[in-house]
Amino acid sequence: MSHADPDASGGFVGLRTHHDRGALVRAVLEGVAFALRDSLELLDGLSSPPQAARFSGGGGRSDLWLDIIAAVLDLPLEICHVQEGAAYGAAMLGGVAAGVWHAVPDAVDACVRVTRTIEPRAEWVARYAEMRPAYGALYPALHAIQHAADESRTGSMSES
Repeated sequence: MSHADPDASGGFVGLRTHHDRGALVRAVLEGVAFALRDSLELLDGLSSPPQAARFSGGGGRSDLWLDIIAAVLDLPLEICHVQEGAAYGAAMLGGVAAGVWHAVPDAVDACVRVTRTIEPRAEWVARYAEMRPAYGALYPALHAIQHAADESRTGSMSES
């Protein structure tokens, strides 16, 4: 579930002494992927379920992250030929507004090329599906603690 909380902060839960820098990086990647899943679930019921997701930009250079996202979303990821996805999309919208194309789907058909597809790994899909309820429980469980910590950091402290 997505949370409209501009004061929310991130954290690591369940750290042990055997966790290294790589485990922390993976945890961040997984957290972002679960947030993307939250966003995808906001679209439930608005149209037919997506058959794939498209990905562009610098993160697309990380095979690990692409595998994680594909598994968490449980969708094939279509990797686009451009790295500047947001700017490219804005340019296409400008083309639609200028009359180069009649509609956004026409612009996408003319301009977007998929260079490869990452299929979700079945064993990862199952594991992330098991983890999703725990991820979903974190924000409500930590909300009051995070805000109390923020208040104590920003509140005035008198010197003795």
